[in-house]
Amino acid sequence: MIFTSDNWAGAAPEISQALSDNAQGMVSAYGTSDLDDRVRQNFNEIFEREVSVFFVGTGTVANSLALASMNKPGGILMCHREAHIIEDECGAPEFFTSGGRLLAIDGDDGKMDIDVLAGEMKRVHEIFVHHGQPMGISMTQTTEAGTIYSPDETARIADIAHGVDVPLHMDGARFANAMVQLNATPAEMTWKQGVDVLSFGGTKNGCWCAEALIFFDPKLAEQMPYLQKRAGQLYSKSRFITAQFEAYFKNDLWVELATYSNGMADHLRAGIAASNRIRAAWDGQANEVFAIMQAEDAEKLQQAGAHFYEWPTPHKLASSLSDNEKMYRFVTSFATKKADIDQLLSTLVDL
Repeated sequence: MIFTSDNWAGAAPEISQALSDNAQGMVSAYGTSDLDDRVRQNFNEIFEREVSVFFVGTGTVANSLALASMNKPGGILMCHREAHIIEDECGAPEFFTSGGRLLAIDGDDGKMDIDVLAGEMKRVHEIFVHHGQPMGISMTQTTEAGTIYSPDETARIADIAHGVDVPLHMDGARFANAMVQLNATPAEMTWKQGVDVLSFGGTKNGCWCAEALIFFDPKLAEQMPYLQKRAGQLYSKSRFITAQFEAYFKNDLWVELATYSNGMADHLRAGIAASNRIRAAWDGQANEVFAIMQAEDAEKLQQAGAHFYEWPTPHKLASSLSDNEKMYRFVTSFATKKADIDQLLSTLVDL
């Protein structure tokens, strides 16, 4: 019963096979092979326009390099107060931007309050050298709370960014899960709503180690080859990233994997809704489920073989928990078994 993280899941068989198939022979290095070119064309087709694509090894470095490409002297980037870049990347965004600052924006359920964002942007944009200047906005899709921005919300955030001539970045570590839930195309989720730069994740959805940094306006990517090289992310054997993406997109495997993952989360949510020992913290939408239960019950579940994480309680929920209650996160993946969810729910009943 493993619900700790979709990072715990291995690779989908098709991904593993692609790595094996591309392990033999000689091909041109440093992203110059025919395979690299084919996958770049895959991205053009998926996003319905020419894009600039850079292949990297982790989501943290994808985000950090994206922000580095956006930075200005005294740069301030706005993001949700619980965003991965501000909470879980060990200062990498600040390091790679050479001191860019992250301004935390409040908002319920992992999403920035757009009115608060607009007010903060107006304040920071006012000409006052001591404050610094805005360098961009970063949004997470799906959010760290397992919720999803609608296309309209994305467009409103983009309007705020573009109103002061800075780009909008999307952290898409779980991009496929959001896309499936929204029933939208990649283009409808991104550049058609004003997104300028996307960290496109594959690792959480069945890849071994495959992330991409996508610029929807190639002009914005002019310095990225140097930033990528300087960061140690210009892989000599880049075929082992692009081979994963080629298999990922073939026959819409990525859609299939995300659909299954989300479905398993829906099954878990339904079980939680029917239980009197655990309750949902809020309405989730993708493959992350946040729940509240007695700490004693959580410990018993873990002793019975269930793996999941205690999660920091957001400010707005803190007063609604009893003294012995805590919040926990459960994550499903392409490798989650329905039987494990049923066993978890059955164990809850027997506590």
